[in-house]
Amino acid sequence: MKGTFAELAETVLERPARLGAVRLVGVDGRAGAGKTTFAGRLARELGRSRRVTVLHTDDFLDGWSKLLIWQPRMREWVLEPLRRGQAGAYRRYDWEAERLVDEWTAVEVPDVLIVEGVGSAAVGMRGDLTLGVLVGAPRELRLRRGLERDGERLRGEWERWMAAEDGHFAEDRPETGVDVLVDGAAEEAHDAEIEYIIGTSGWTGRATLRDDPESRPDGEERSG
Repeated sequence: MKGTFAELAETVLERPARLGAVRLVGVDGRAGAGKTTFAGRLARELGRSRRVTVLHTDDFLDGWSKLLIWQPRMREWVLEPLRRGQAGAYRRYDWEAERLVDEWTAVEVPDVLIVEGVGSAAVGMRGDLTLGVLVGAPRELRLRRGLERDGERLRGEWERWMAAEDGHFAEDRPETGVDVLVDGAAEEAHDAEIEYIIGTSGWTGRATLRDDPESRPDGEERSG
């Protein structure tokens, strides 16, 4: 079953903001599943009419350790300021230098913030999410994609990271809490620039906020 980025963008904009006046979208999934590509295409569609910022959790890590260390950093540096209607800022992790850079990167208040990375739709994030997405792909494909990008010398790091992911996803079970499941290894013919293939379980029961009695609008529609 196909979905389109245009339809998904419309869904995001129909739903209320839950991070102050910002609509927060989490694109979750294991490393190598296709999250970055998906987030970029959704951002492009949303950017036709709104101010959109994409943040990658890799930029908030400490290398290959501590899978979710990015969450408190992003919350303190970016999410809480945005909730208050203020600009945030963060220090990006330099993977070659293996440390946080000294310079701060500003994050102005957008209409939509897309956070892409492992844990971006985890339990600790869901209360602020306007939309949660989970991108999946087979382990062998994800590992191959990773090694093609990073090189065989990092196989050990990739395998340790993937083991940590297995533990996190077994406990967190994001597939039960997100709104959209996406097949990141789809073989069905589609135009990948404008379409994606919905995962085997399709839309979850939280497909519309009208079905979620705990949801409350936090902000009004804002023009781009």
